[in-house]
Amino acid sequence: MTRHDATHRPQCRRRRHPTAPATVTLETATQKVRIAEDGWNSRDPERLALAYSPQSRWRNRAEFVVGREQIVAFLRRKWDRELDYRLIKELWAFQGNRIAVRFAYEWHDDARNWFRSFGNENWEFDAQGLMMARHASINDVPIREEDRKFRWPLGRRPDDHPALSSFGF
Repeated sequence: MTRHDATHRPQCRRRRHPTAPATVTLETATQKVRIAEDGWNSRDPERLALAYSPQSRWRNRAEFVVGREQIVAFLRRKWDRELDYRLIKELWAFQGNRIAVRFAYEWHDDARNWFRSFGNENWEFDAQGLMMARHASINDVPIREEDRKFRWPLGRRPDDHPALSSFGF
């Protein structure tokens, strides 16, 4: 059994990604960003992949992924390598059927070396509100364990936890 299987995943509220008209609003964009954050923090590849269209195309760092099957495989590899993963996303901009997001997440490798990863994503949605394109640029910064900022229990970030901008990242 791998680290992302249900026995190693904290329980979190099951929230579906909202289907939305082709044009997003501030309300639907903000909702999609938080639900996406919750999905990634669940570390449930199969569930998370359902938020993406069956032919979704990704660029994540230097890796190119196409379709839900490859998304699931990518996420399994990611969470087998990036342990104790905690993520905060923040809406940056939106227009039409596109959303730009900035994010940071903390994790450690199997040698207990901690990292904070900073990134930007560009999302594009189809007419059903599923993400059909995701372009992510990410940089990893080594940190000391005592410098971690994201210390909530694994799973969904608590509503009262500070937002990304509050950290000055």
